[in-house]
Amino acid sequence: MSSYLSASWVYLVNTAPLRNGIVAVSEDGTITGVWTAEEGEALNLKGIKYYDGVLVPGLVNTHCHLELSHLAGKIAEHTGLPGFVQQVMQQREAAEEEIQEAMELADREMYENGIVATGDISNQIYSKGVKVRSKLYYHTFVEAMGFNPGRAGEIIQRAVVVRDEFLPLRATVVPHAPYSVSAELFEEIKKVSGAVHESVSIHNQETLEENLFFESKQGHFLKLYEFLGLDIDFFEAKGRTSLQSYLPFLSGDVKTLLVHNTFTSGADVVFAQGKHQRLYWCLCPGANLYIENRLPDVDLLRDAGVTITLGTDSLASNHQLSILAEMKVLQELKQVPFEELLSWATLNGAAFLGIEAQFGSLEKGKRPGVNLVKGLKEGLITAETSIERII
Repeated sequence: MSSYLSASWVYLVNTAPLRNGIVAVSEDGTITGVWTAEEGEALNLKGIKYYDGVLVPGLVNTHCHLELSHLAGKIAEHTGLPGFVQQVMQQREAAEEEIQEAMELADREMYENGIVATGDISNQIYSKGVKVRSKLYYHTFVEAMGFNPGRAGEIIQRAVVVRDEFLPLRATVVPHAPYSVSAELFEEIKKVSGAVHESVSIHNQETLEENLFFESKQGHFLKLYEFLGLDIDFFEAKGRTSLQSYLPFLSGDVKTLLVHNTFTSGADVVFAQGKHQRLYWCLCPGANLYIENRLPDVDLLRDAGVTITLGTDSLASNHQLSILAEMKVLQELKQVPFEELLSWATLNGAAFLGIEAQFGSLEKGKRPGVNLVKGLKEGLITAETSIERII
């Protein structure tokens, strides 16, 4: 038995939105039919539930750090990335009960904000219980990090153990960031996560200091390494940006998510497109404003035709876990149309995670979740705009 849902507009995402469109949904959430208002009238459909607002698919959060949820409100804004990383390391330790409770609340917040699937960064196994019990789909990205070339072997072994502990949930070993992964460790990661069906992610050019370090071995990262007690005498700057330095180390066969891209240039984009054909570019504007108080050059990415997804990052670096809130920032500050933002927040994210057969669009046969967005004003997200999970 299917229920019939309709609204002022139904955004299917895979095709043009339908004014007063109708979606049929079975008891298990499967889309069993999609019709225009005229088709519904011709079929004489009865019992249609009409909503004042916009129906959209469930949202996909391609970048989150559930493990850091207990740091909500504890780290100052606008510290810059090196300072933020240092504060996270200093404050990360907490009682397991506190960490678990914070993750449960964060998971519930995402669910209530219409998110159906999340790509989550993990360094430990802490979040498995939350994910097993969750109503969300999770793909866990187990970060490997270590800038000392001599430790690459032991680091990858530990990361693989954590990955396997997440079974039967989907998990992949990924590099943390260019400034925390040696060339040797990149090679080890490629060996365990280089298959065509895989999806991997990496923090990319989140701060100007990252490019400065790779171009000339200068800047605040030197202080961070000193704080960590790391001897980086082995590292030689090549005069190239971060992206242009590390991207050749990644497998071109796997779907790869570049996260943040706050200081990515046009030359970087051209270089990336020439080197890697399966790139996705994740924007986390809330976290960018929180940490660096700067947004990526979104118009540059749009004009280049790259595939963009959205992420919330963590509660350590954001005020909420809401993809709608991320969309609002980009619409207000970068004037991106709602329909384009929605494709980033749904189908593009699902494609990166390899779950587009189920999520990402209101298509017959999928179980994507259905959300009601209320309070749009002439297609614009306003302070009054809200999202409500329907299915």
